[in-house]
Amino acid sequence: MQVPAGNLLEKINYPSDLKQFSEDELELVCQQLRQYIIDVVSVNGGHFAASLGVVELTVALQYVLNTPYDQLVWDVGHQAYGHKILTGRRDVFHTNRVYKGISGFPKRGESEYDTFGVGHSSTSISAALGMAVASHYKGEKDRQHVAVIGDGAMTAGLAFEALNHAGIENSNLLVILNDNNMSIDPNVGALKEYLTDITTSRQYNRFRDDIANVLTKLSQVGPDAFKIAKKIEKSIKGTLLKRSNFFEALKFRYFGPIDGHDVKHLTKVLRDLRDIPGPKLLHCITVKGKGYALAEKDQTKWHAPGLFDKITGEIKKTISEKPQPPKYQDVFGHTIIELAEQNPKIMGITPAMPSGCSLNLMMKAMPNRAFDVGIAEQHAVTFSAGLATQGLVPFCNIYSSFMQRAYDQVIHDVAIQKLNVVFCLDRAGIAGADGPTHHGAYDLAYMRCIPNMTVSAPMNEEELRNLMFTAQQENMGPFVIRYPRGNGVMVDWQRPMKAIPVGKGRLVTDGEEVAILTIGTIGNEAVKAITALNTEGYYPAHYDLRFVKPLDEALLHSVFQKFYKVITVEDGCLEGGMGSAVLEFMADKGYSAQVKRLGMPDAIIEHGEQPELWAECGYDANAIAEQVKAFGISKKAHTIAS
Repeated sequence: MQVPAGNLLEKINYPSDLKQFSEDELELVCQQLRQYIIDVVSVNGGHFAASLGVVELTVALQYVLNTPYDQLVWDVGHQAYGHKILTGRRDVFHTNRVYKGISGFPKRGESEYDTFGVGHSSTSISAALGMAVASHYKGEKDRQHVAVIGDGAMTAGLAFEALNHAGIENSNLLVILNDNNMSIDPNVGALKEYLTDITTSRQYNRFRDDIANVLTKLSQVGPDAFKIAKKIEKSIKGTLLKRSNFFEALKFRYFGPIDGHDVKHLTKVLRDLRDIPGPKLLHCITVKGKGYALAEKDQTKWHAPGLFDKITGEIKKTISEKPQPPKYQDVFGHTIIELAEQNPKIMGITPAMPSGCSLNLMMKAMPNRAFDVGIAEQHAVTFSAGLATQGLVPFCNIYSSFMQRAYDQVIHDVAIQKLNVVFCLDRAGIAGADGPTHHGAYDLAYMRCIPNMTVSAPMNEEELRNLMFTAQQENMGPFVIRYPRGNGVMVDWQRPMKAIPVGKGRLVTDGEEVAILTIGTIGNEAVKAITALNTEGYYPAHYDLRFVKPLDEALLHSVFQKFYKVITVEDGCLEGGMGSAVLEFMADKGYSAQVKRLGMPDAIIEHGEQPELWAECGYDANAIAEQVKAFGISKKAHTIAS
């Protein structure tokens, strides 16, 4: 649904149009931009509070910089809605995150103003530094390079690695630290406390205002005067605030903290910083959700609230008279508490996603046994490994696509040592409107090739609980449980838990001529397909493998001894996935059958709702049914007993 823009905003199609306004008019531009984001997101959905918090910063940057020649990199990107609106996409912004519409994140193929594609965190400084070094190499001395990174994203090792490198390159790089004390959930760790110290030191803040003015003037006098002033400033800072030299220690010029919602002052500061050479860091204090009172009050809830009434703030939810199945993440959240109450060895770990994966439930119930380690997947895995060496059973919950960042740690620190770390991979398979950076496409393939690893996927909520119960048994070793974003299929899901024999699948429906092999919740699409096929006289069999490693070889022997036509279905990449494992088994054991693999093709899958993308990729219920028919089997006049 498209909504009208304000009278100033409707005149801005590109940043060059923004420059026609006076600095006094920028506040009104910010008001209209913020209101436009509220108007559109309230009726179309999407990320919300993060973009509201950087409206003034966005306007100031586009006003001062000469984009796209000057290169602006947004970290994570869920705060870049204002950026998209000001860079040629206002009239299509209502298609944000919609199937075939614009992406919810910066995307190079979408606009020349999107200098770097993002979706996960902490890449901006590395990317902007690479751009700055390239510009220096090419002799583009006047080109500006700016990375905007949130304080939450600063908790990742990649950000520190980039700062460490940037300090010695002396490139034309400005890092803007958007400090709102939030990622999705409140920030954690020593860095948060360090930034708070800077923010609350009145003596230091008075000093930095004075020294910033002096440095700006001295930079115009000459390099010698500037160097002397820098040495004096560094000495005084170390006296006023013991830890204030963190960024200076990395050879960054530190400026701030400043009010990130004062657009006129931001404009002045950004202009001044253009004239100061070398790596610089501007510390901006902002409020996530700024300008929408409810979002300011509950920033986690309003990170991505869905559709809502912009006047009353009522978040619109589908109301059903019948009880609805829970989200898989909530099944995990409640089940780990049940297990931890029975097993004192169980611990919970997540890298900055406690509400996203529902570990926040355990953090509230058992605060000494559940840990948010910040946006640090590598650390989350090795921290879990350390716990496991002491006889504890850590459940390390990481989104499937984010786990890719910690692959080396999974192999070296967990698998080689055969440690009982339980990896719960949320958002496995098609993740929906967040798009390719969030789809859990590869975990079945990249986990099943690791020795000592058990890799499983439940078909429903009961199976998820049973697999969690199984994974915490003695001597299990590394254990993967992958499950998708969204709701399950069972209303009555809180059933007594029981252990599942590792590597054992199950027959869901007996049948003739065609066997459908599935793993995970996509098996429910096969159930739908078979129900429809039965009405037409087709009766394929359905097997739920449950484990891709180890494979249920006894089950596969029985399948290939009985069926010459086999369909494999997985909500993951075809290359190296479950279907590949089945083909490997067939070849190794000397069987010959016609096998059709359904799953994600060898392509980047864009954003859209899960059913839309399952259909596009050819493995929803309709596609499964069509493949059964494509085998040319005969119709039957009778049913096969289940």
